[in-house]
Amino acid sequence: MKPNGNYYQDRNLKNLDKIDELLEELPSFCEDFFRGVETRTSTLTRLNYCYDLRIFFDFLARKKFRGKSAKEITLEDLEQITDTDIEIFLSYLSHYRFGERALSCDERAKARKLSTVRSLFKYFFNKGLLSVNNTAKVATPKLHEKEIIRLEGEEISTLLDTAEFGDGLTAHMSGYHEKTKVRDCAILTLFLGTGIRISELVGLNNDSFDFANHSFLVTRKGGNQAILYYSDEVADAIIAYMNQKDADPRIPKEKSAPLFLSMQYKRITVRAVENLVKKYASIATPLKKITPHKLRSTYGTALYRETGDIYIVADVLGHRDVNTTRKHYAAITEDNRRSVAGKVKLHPTEEGE
Repeated sequence: MKPNGNYYQDRNLKNLDKIDELLEELPSFCEDFFRGVETRTSTLTRLNYCYDLRIFFDFLARKKFRGKSAKEITLEDLEQITDTDIEIFLSYLSHYRFGERALSCDERAKARKLSTVRSLFKYFFNKGLLSVNNTAKVATPKLHEKEIIRLEGEEISTLLDTAEFGDGLTAHMSGYHEKTKVRDCAILTLFLGTGIRISELVGLNNDSFDFANHSFLVTRKGGNQAILYYSDEVADAIIAYMNQKDADPRIPKEKSAPLFLSMQYKRITVRAVENLVKKYASIATPLKKITPHKLRSTYGTALYRETGDIYIVADVLGHRDVNTTRKHYAAITEDNRRSVAGKVKLHPTEEGE
């Protein structure tokens, strides 16, 4: 199997172009920061740094250094930033304006922006270009546990049936369904049967699969590659889709061509996959907001139920830290609580007296 690198190379180049564009809006010393962290961060991480720092320096220009533009702020100005200024920034993020847009950040978005600002200050502090790093004095916003949303057994069947038969789709949706249902079933089955990330799915090529060994090659976060394995159900869905593609003379047959295609015969986009999951899930489980990541959580929970081994789940899902995987405990913990509900008797039977 060959690496499916083209998608990731193209994505990285687009990220780098966007980073260069955004750096034009940031103080010139930020280029040194991005150069310094390049070897230990992905292009996507650095792009997110750009977005976060753009908001931070816009805040400083508005609230701290009035009369200066964000681009005019200097390292000497950063020397004046106190821990109180950073706390004011976090409060500001609850409701702020950027350009013409009114925006707000929840606790997780605030924590991410604080982490970015800390990285910037730490970099220049370690270089000896800042004499103090007051960002280290600011506490990270408390992150409350998010409700774990996933599909249960009957809901999984309903979702797949909806994708296969199109029940509940609008007349407009039904017009496209006949053309995309085999592809859509393959995508949903692959999510639910392997737990891969949406970026991993979109990056698959025709030659990513080894059907003889029921295995396929994915590119994980950070660029590392891993061989994963799949069931007969997943194999059947993927083979059905590939057979449909083989029968269409308009579709490229190269082994290195993208696996999942849009209706324009190009590699399907992340947004398109998100939309198709949302489309079928809104019919199958209208009370649950199901995303590709929720399908991944569904697989993780099912795998943990079957194995009872959190380390296996972490390895298969590609989590570097097993603590990331522990969120899949939620349903299991609930099962355990339910199982002991009748263990304590308030009125002992004669046998127990």
